[in-house]
Amino acid sequence: MRRRLLALELFFAGQALLSAQINQCAPCHPKIARTYAKTGMARSFYRPSEPETARFYHKLSDTWYAMEQRGGEYIQRRWRIGYDGKETEVLESRVDYVMGSGNHVRTFLHRNERGALIELPLAWYAENGGTWAMNPGHDREYALPPRQVAYECMFCHNAYPRIPAGHDEPGSEPLYSGALPEGINCQRCHGSGANHIRVAQTPGAKVEEIRKAILNPARLSRDRQMEVCYQCHLETTSLQLPHSIQKYGRGPFSYNPAEPLSNFILYFDHAPGSKYDDDFEIAHSAYRLRKSKCFRESAMTCTTCHNPHDISRGEQAALHYNAVCNQCHASLPPPHVKATDCVGCHMPKRRTMDVVHAVMTDHYIQRRPPSGDLLAMIPERHEGQYHGEVRPYYPANPDPLYTAVAQVTQESNLKDGLPRVVAEIAKEKPARPEFYIELGQAWINTGNPRNAVPAFEEALRREPASPVALLNLADALAQSGQQPRATEVLNRAVKIAPNDPLLWYQLGLATNDAAAFEKAIAADPGMAEAHNMLGTVRAAAGDLDRAEAAFRNALRFQPDLPDAQGNLAHVLAARGDLPQARYYFERAVRLKPDDAGMRVNYAVTLAGMNRFEEAQQQAEAAVHANPKSPEAH
Repeated sequence: MRRRLLALELFFAGQALLSAQINQCAPCHPKIARTYAKTGMARSFYRPSEPETARFYHKLSDTWYAMEQRGGEYIQRRWRIGYDGKETEVLESRVDYVMGSGNHVRTFLHRNERGALIELPLAWYAENGGTWAMNPGHDREYALPPRQVAYECMFCHNAYPRIPAGHDEPGSEPLYSGALPEGINCQRCHGSGANHIRVAQTPGAKVEEIRKAILNPARLSRDRQMEVCYQCHLETTSLQLPHSIQKYGRGPFSYNPAEPLSNFILYFDHAPGSKYDDDFEIAHSAYRLRKSKCFRESAMTCTTCHNPHDISRGEQAALHYNAVCNQCHASLPPPHVKATDCVGCHMPKRRTMDVVHAVMTDHYIQRRPPSGDLLAMIPERHEGQYHGEVRPYYPANPDPLYTAVAQVTQESNLKDGLPRVVAEIAKEKPARPEFYIELGQAWINTGNPRNAVPAFEEALRREPASPVALLNLADALAQSGQQPRATEVLNRAVKIAPNDPLLWYQLGLATNDAAAFEKAIAADPGMAEAHNMLGTVRAAAGDLDRAEAAFRNALRFQPDLPDAQGNLAHVLAARGDLPQARYYFERAVRLKPDDAGMRVNYAVTLAGMNRFEEAQQQAEAAVHANPKSPEAH
């Protein structure tokens, strides 16, 4: 296994080196190109070239996964064993890209016909010489719906990609155009090199002129230098907070390392004294470093210790980091052990709390390491949501309007934050539509959809063709009982964005029209909710065969969608297949225990099987879930 992993490491390094050498920087900077190609940044995103097979059973969700090579392609396969002992809900996804260098983890991605990148559930981790386990968030009793790779994930794991027109608006679907870059490139830290190359190719150009024609972060102020690293290595938390808000009006891949980072993004944190104060997460390098006295009371930067073009390893790394520490700590106060590994004691490796199969260096430089076994396995946390004041983190005093929005955008401080957003918008009267969309969503989240309507209308006055604002307005109208107008807005929206599956799905919900759900599925065949709703329309029309097919398609893409499980069970029961109906009802009520209607249908099915005691239990549970349900009684 060790030989296999070494071969893979050398192979991927070689691929990255090849990629680096064909760009326009390598001919003049061959040594840097050669050493940079071996760094994690250069190997952060790539096409799979040497597949590795695996078979993995996830006990919690009773789901099987496999990594297979077939016909020159790399496939991740998922299936379950159904009630009859046969494979069911089989989904095979081509692996188009790998995200992650493999220093800690590799996540496998499928690119669908729309250009979305779908994170596949099974991942590879570097610990213990190579381990297969679930991606973060997936280690639970049910299978999660497919997750798309958001722009903020791509921002930190790759060079800047191209995105389709109209998909740079906050809240729009993250899609990618054309061939994707493979690995973080020189431009991320040095900006555009076009002028540098032009000057370098000019006959008689002086060395100093050539150097001035490219951004060298070393010439920037300390804050600007650190921000070149912060753009990817500063995350306050992976919990719902938000940890950052991209400035409205900025494209998701528009940051230039020569500008202040606050022009592009603002960072937020939980209030001091919360239970999350000492959390250690996978993207915490800069966040933890900034807690350190060494950082706060010196002029150190990330490059004080790290050469981004060449990462030290093994014994060479220990000698290098010791020498860096000795620049300030040459005289060690007694008693002190011989300084053979400063980092090992003062920046120990720890298991990260959000990616529990990853072990990384804690960049919080402490006089004494934390107590306990820092490498012990920990359970995955699923709480996901912080409740309390959201504080500005970096910069310390951002625009008050953005600070107000931070309170409500992920509902961390919704009750106190909504009046602040209302007051700041009334005061500032911002031109950007995104502020009004955030206000409208906050009204909806507090149960006041009527108040949300004028906010979304205000957003549309500023951006009349915004699919995001139109979708939100239709939702607010529907929730406030204005269904005809909601339908009118959705019909307008699908003319503006005819390939948006979510708009067609919402139109289908508004009109109960099978054709709208079919168009949603045509745009995104993996949209499980659209398959489920298409099945309900077909079932209501008495077309049980096609309804069953639609429900099974929904479960193929999202095997633990409880509504699809319950609907499929109801169709099976209507056709007399009570044992299989019972199997799906059992799964459905386990995932959605408070659905009285589903429990009533389950009770009827059990009664039909002469399992009267179990039927009574389900009926009683239905009454408990909805005491006003006549069917349950």
